[in-house]
Amino acid sequence: MLIPHPILGSRDAREFTYLGDVRLVDRPDPTGPDAEAAFCDYVFLRDNPAGVHRELWFHEQGDRSCLVVTRSTITHDILGAELARDFALARKRGGE
Repeated sequence: MLIPHPILGSRDAREFTYLGDVRLVDRPDPTGPDAEAAFCDYVFLRDNPAGVHRELWFHEQGDRSCLVVTRSTITHDILGAELARDFALARKRGGE
């Protein structure tokens, strides 16, 4: 499986480590009033979607960047990838 790295071009998936669902970008506020419950949900509750899904992948054997990869969990086709940093900044600006 090839992952289209936005800077380096197509890279073999064996260079990457799967980190999980993209919602891991939305880490709860540790000082919030419900921080313990929020972190429990953040760590332990996961969706198991069938279809197009966004995931975090770490380029461990390369430039050590984190990517948001859009992939079909049914066919394993990769539909796109972007730097997780850019994804997170766009979400903060309200673009996602």
